[in-house]
This record gives sequence, structure tokens and C-alpha cells, in this order.
Amino acid sequence: MSIEKRIQELKLELPPPPKPVGVYKPAVFVGNLCYVSGHGPLRSDGTLIVGCVGRDIDQAAAYLAAKQTGLAILATLRASLGNLDKVKRVIKVLGMVNCVPEFGNPPAVINGFSELFANLLGEEHGVGARSAVGMGSLPGNIAVEIEAIFEIVV
Repeated sequence: MSIEKRIQELKLELPPPPKPVGVYKPAVFVGNLCYVSGHGPLRSDGTLIVGCVGRDIDQAAAYLAAKQTGLAILATLRASLGNLDKVKRVIKVLGMVNCVPEFGNPPAVINGFSELFANLLGEEHGVGARSAVGMGSLPGNIAVEIEAIFEIVV
């Protein structure tokens, strides 16, 4: 099934593709790989989900922030590729969670991203290698930042 059709079926809304706020490119292509820079949980209205897990927001809210970050990454991929059906598989994900030192479950938060892609691409292509770590802070106090590498159809 097409990833574009799957997004419609699941009634997912992609935000506008985020613009860089520094000196970097949102996506860089090398051969059949797409390296996506760190993205935050950008909503369709242009606002970001902010807060520190364990202080300002709970694990469930952070999980939703990770899912929203996945939608922002999809927006960048669509803007870069023209069509999300060119995304073949997830290769590697690095998920960073803004959390208090005592919060010991960043992987459960980043599952919001991973489960989104598993639902869109299937287990075989939507689940890649992954790291999920807690951070003392993230830019603008965003709840989650995720970067990823994708295999694309060239």
C-alpha cells in the first residue's frame, strides 16, 4: 500500500515542512539515502509541543510529541521528494527526549515515532535501528527531537 494513501486512511495531518532555524539543511540525499536533520514536534498551526518530561508533561504527552515529530519529518520528506511513496524504509532513528534525570523511559516516548512509521510502512520497512536517549534540555524547550535516515527509491 502507498504511504500517501495510508496517511489518508489514518486521517493524519502533516504540518507545514519546518524551515531551518540555523545553518543546516532539513534533508540531505546521498545515493539512495536521505539523512533528515533533527526535527521537533511541530503542529499544523506552527506551534511546537514544549516541556520537560517529569516536570512539565507526562510520558503520554511526550509519546504524542514524538508522533507529531514523525509527522513533521514526513512533511520534510514530502517537500524534498515530492511524494512520500519514494520512502522505501526507515534505516536509523535517533530520538532525544527532554526529561528530568530521574525519567528512565525515553524508549517508550520515542515509540510514538516508531509506531507511526510501523503503521505507515509496515514492520519490515517501518522499523529500523534506533537509539532513544534522555536529554537535560532541547532547543526551545521542545519535548522531543528526532533525526533519521531513510532509504529512498531513486
